[in-house]
Amino acid sequence: MRPNSVERLRNTLTESSVLAVIPARFLSTRLPGKILADLAGQPMIAHVYRRASAAALVHATLVATDDERIARAIEAIGGAAVMTRPDHTSGTDRIAEVVAQLPCRLVVNVQGDEPLLDPDTIDAAVAPMLADATIEISTLCRPLADEAERHAKSVVKVVTDLTGRALHFSRSPMPGSAAHIGLYVYRRDILLKLAALPPAPLEILESLEQLRALSNGIGIRVVPTTHLSAGVDTPADLERVRRLLAPHKGAPYVM
Repeated sequence: MRPNSVERLRNTLTESSVLAVIPARFLSTRLPGKILADLAGQPMIAHVYRRASAAALVHATLVATDDERIARAIEAIGGAAVMTRPDHTSGTDRIAEVVAQLPCRLVVNVQGDEPLLDPDTIDAAVAPMLADATIEISTLCRPLADEAERHAKSVVKVVTDLTGRALHFSRSPMPGSAAHIGLYVYRRDILLKLAALPPAPLEILESLEQLRALSNGIGIRVVPTTHLSAGVDTPADLERVRRLLAPHKGAPYVM
């Protein structure tokens, strides 16, 4: 862990804090280096960091990475970056390595390829966790846009019970499902417990980390939102986001 960032975080955080962590690696399957792609004059990760930091219910934000280029990009905007081991197979494991060494109450897992993330969306996922101590994990969903999304393997679907608790996540079509948005809020102890568990059979089958929680009896509250996520997975996604951010150059965290 980088000494300056760690010391600053330890002085800021308490056992009641809400900590947003952005796991970030340079390599990606579909678009290597996208995390540092230029968007309106700044790297993508800087936009994500500012938007996460703008959430009203978040007390501190950090980037967990194994790449010095990403750490330097965050430090250049005055942000906190923490170096992690290079052998993590998931963002959850990377976050857990950092959180194990810092005090907090809740941990928000923010995807590093969501440069248009609305800070209010983070607050919507955090609020139920603050209000109800029985909720172990929260996440978000939105209505499916059309039949194409319903059948798209790239769009994860979720179905819930009458209380909003997740019953199942899948890449396949499911009756009564919504589109899942991959932002999570964990209680600190639950995150560390999850990271210590082996992958579950359903998790491996669907290639969805959240199924490890459901397979082990850990509940996930799903919060509906109308926010349309805009993750960057392809060159076309990158160009679309560049066009959307262009009018906001100089203030990339403002919608």
